[in-house]
Amino acid sequence: MQRDKVLIINPGSTSTKVAIFKAEENIFTQTLSHNIEKIRAFDSVVSQFDFRKEVILSWLDEIGVKTSELTAVVARGGMIRSIPSGIYAVTDFMQEDLRVGFQGEHASNLGGLLARSIADPEGIGAYIVDPVSVDEFIDIARISGHPAIKRSALSHALNIKATAHKVAGDLGRLITELNMIVVHLGGGISVVPMEKGRIIDNTRADSEGPFSPDRSGGNPVGDVAAMCFSGKYTEKEMLQKTNSKGGLMSHLGTSDVREVEKRIKEGDKKAKLILEAMCYQIGKQIGAVATCLKGDVDVIVLTGGVAYSEFVTSYIEEMVSFIAPVKIEAGEDELAALNNAYLRMISGENRLKVYDDEVKNN
Repeated sequence: MQRDKVLIINPGSTSTKVAIFKAEENIFTQTLSHNIEKIRAFDSVVSQFDFRKEVILSWLDEIGVKTSELTAVVARGGMIRSIPSGIYAVTDFMQEDLRVGFQGEHASNLGGLLARSIADPEGIGAYIVDPVSVDEFIDIARISGHPAIKRSALSHALNIKATAHKVAGDLGRLITELNMIVVHLGGGISVVPMEKGRIIDNTRADSEGPFSPDRSGGNPVGDVAAMCFSGKYTEKEMLQKTNSKGGLMSHLGTSDVREVEKRIKEGDKKAKLILEAMCYQIGKQIGAVATCLKGDVDVIVLTGGVAYSEFVTSYIEEMVSFIAPVKIEAGEDELAALNNAYLRMISGENRLKVYDDEVKNN
């Protein structure tokens, strides 16, 4: 049986997106939704491993694709150590970091583990691409206002890099020829200045920059400290206030921008004010990171699911179009992005990186 298919795996908090590619053609794709109560019953993300693997193997059986037909398994990377952008083989060392969640617990930590477990019995490669922990910061960007705190580079790197490649191609240029500001608009928001393809700084989506549909963004540190030591909240509750129950959710009781827009059309003035405030903060942050590129910006790109909202994109564009043209690439196709990275590797356009070596050199 010919090995000519690539299995793509992208784990999310309550679903696992999967696809089968044959060269550039996506021949099967599916979002495998998981029962929320069943997911909550697990005491950690990594403990979901067997459950998620069985769901993926059952899907392969349903569509009639055998693992013996696969030439590689490529997955979204997780919260591992800080490394440069690229495609990486899943090594034993990486697996350990994925299991412990070196920089935090996240569903994407399962990606490399699932890929390796399916690939190894077939003797084929298991890879991750542009994990959340991609770090290409210039040194000065790492410095915070206190030596005990180092700014880290966690961002929506996979979609940001993939979208940057697409926009550069549309402009007839290479990513290494352009300065861009790429803004991922999703449950979390990343605002990223890219200098000739390198993410030189960013706003960390879980603790900095604008608030988002479910995250509180950067807040006055004194007020946050007061809340932490008020005795009213546990550490878990404080983290929820910043990472899953902040932003639009905390103000309006929903993280669905479509629902907020519906309320605005029905005359809800508070909903309009809060959504505009989110857009205002995004525009303000774009202006801030433009200084990282000394104002030399070729294009500003708005991507992610929230970029489907004309309310949001038009508000931001009105604020920032004086800096550079604004291009909207709504949604995200991380499955295709993972496959394209693999194709660039096997064609020789990009080299395969070794996690262990990059960690030592980074």
